[in-house]
Amino acid sequence: MRVLVISDIHANLAAFETVLNHADGDWDYVWCLGDVVGYGPDPNACCDLLKSLPHLCIAGNHDWAALGRLDIRTFNVDARRAVDWTQKTLTKENIDYLAALPTTFVLGNYTLAHGSPREPVWEYILDPLIAALNFPHFETDYCFVGHTHTPVTYRLLDGGETDAVSPTYNVSQQLNGHRVIINPGSVGQPRDSNPDAAYGILDVESAVFEYRRIPYPVQVTQEKMREYEMPERLIKRLEHGW
Repeated sequence: MRVLVISDIHANLAAFETVLNHADGDWDYVWCLGDVVGYGPDPNACCDLLKSLPHLCIAGNHDWAALGRLDIRTFNVDARRAVDWTQKTLTKENIDYLAALPTTFVLGNYTLAHGSPREPVWEYILDPLIAALNFPHFETDYCFVGHTHTPVTYRLLDGGETDAVSPTYNVSQQLNGHRVIINPGSVGQPRDSNPDAAYGILDVESAVFEYRRIPYPVQVTQEKMREYEMPERLIKRLEHGW
């Protein structure tokens, strides 16, 4: 089975549709690592599109924020404004959908979490040290996470140390049974100074993973955000990838 691995759509329909079109015919199932909503202008459309696909999805911090499950006083002022708008915009059906999402999922030799296996909703795995502290918190060889919006692979080395490997795009990598934590990057709001939508393709049985990037019409999302009077900082960041 080939899986489309996505994370952090963040209500960016133009980016989500571009990823689906780019990966067309190359996957059987979708794993979504959370934050379907938040920041962007199309929370209902993104939920509806994801629900129309064969998929499983786990909860992210912005999904929980939209449900009122997090204290948004910990968010910056622009993020709080986006959360408030999202809460008012979501349909009951999509609120119910987000409310039912699990925080972690284990499928065979793969663990899925939004933030980290240690703290699924909120912790950011930003460096090899944090990754090293998380390897004891899952039992499978492979773990997929999102949340940082930055594609990277953390490897547990034979000596017990952990390193970080930047992605090479459009090249299949054999995971070889070594324990790894893989972040496919963000569909709707990349933060690695590259505005292109990020995702991955996983061959589950052979444990082969491929990072991918694809440009999307950023201005379409920006125009919608301005129409809804969303914070200008959130609008501009999309074109810069930060």
